[in-house]
Amino acid sequence: MRILRTLDFRLTVLAVAAILIALTLGAMRPDVFLSSLNISSMLLQSSTIGLLGLAVAITMLSGGIDLSVNATANLTAIVVAMFLTAVAPAQGSETAIVAVTALGLFVGLLVGLVCGLLNGFLIAVFGYSPILATLGTMTFFAGVGTVLTGGATLFGVSAFSALGRGSLFGIPLPAIVFLVAALVLMLLLEKRRFGFTVYLFGASESAARYSGVSARRVIFGVYAVSGLLSATAGLLNLGITNSANVDFGTSYVLLAVLLAVLGGIAPSGGAGRIAGVVLAAFILQFLSTGLNLMFQSSSSNFLKDFAWGATLLLVLAIGRVQEGSFARVFARPREPSGGSQLS
Repeated sequence: MRILRTLDFRLTVLAVAAILIALTLGAMRPDVFLSSLNISSMLLQSSTIGLLGLAVAITMLSGGIDLSVNATANLTAIVVAMFLTAVAPAQGSETAIVAVTALGLFVGLLVGLVCGLLNGFLIAVFGYSPILATLGTMTFFAGVGTVLTGGATLFGVSAFSALGRGSLFGIPLPAIVFLVAALVLMLLLEKRRFGFTVYLFGASESAARYSGVSARRVIFGVYAVSGLLSATAGLLNLGITNSANVDFGTSYVLLAVLLAVLGGIAPSGGAGRIAGVVLAAFILQFLSTGLNLMFQSSSSNFLKDFAWGATLLLVLAIGRVQEGSFARVFARPREPSGGSQLS
């Protein structure tokens, strides 16, 4: 009960922070920040990093971490760009182009799944620590991408850009994909047995084992989902930029970890909610866009990093204080239930 109340408090803090930041920046630059074009742009920009944040979050819930999320996304984009360039018809019917694009999506998700299963294999079977295993695969995936491209930037086909640049009811498709993925992951973790085993395994591996939970199954499942989410981010980025490069988003790994922690995911595992990661993605995007609008100079990047770090520390401090208050309440000695006392 205490944990659930603490998590609800963190979500409330994040929601209030997101609203206050949006209102403040909107009041300072109402002509730009609150415009439909800027809102659409913020939704679009937060989708890719948001998916990577979800990928890191689910691995952190299990007590691990995935540092290869951005390398997986880039490798996925590279493979799909090469595939589409090789097989897409230069001129063909719309049906043929749609079919090839759908096949490209399947290939991309397959690449992400293989990358995730490789991480799971190294951790579950070989016993590598998650941070070392995914650090190694991060370098490995980047190396494979470099070999495939020779360090050059690849460009996809125009039909694939509909995924990254399209919209539905004025909402960018990448943002819809991000929100749907977050909803599915939320239901998977909070309404299904898989989620119960992930939380239990992250909270106490020994308790999970004594409860009959298969450690290998949990690890393989968690990193497979992480790989699929990372691949989806890579596919969206390919659609948005119509290009793929092994060096794209070099800072995204740290930013994805920041999203997960800011969203309330416990670094030690076993606690946190996906809704918090979604709110954290919007908070960081609001700060990034707002500071760029306020300070249109080279110093805006430094101010952005400062704002991200300050927001993280503030939310963690508030959450820590709330946890301490709950702990004091539950640690308070109870009055004796009977009338007799030991002398």
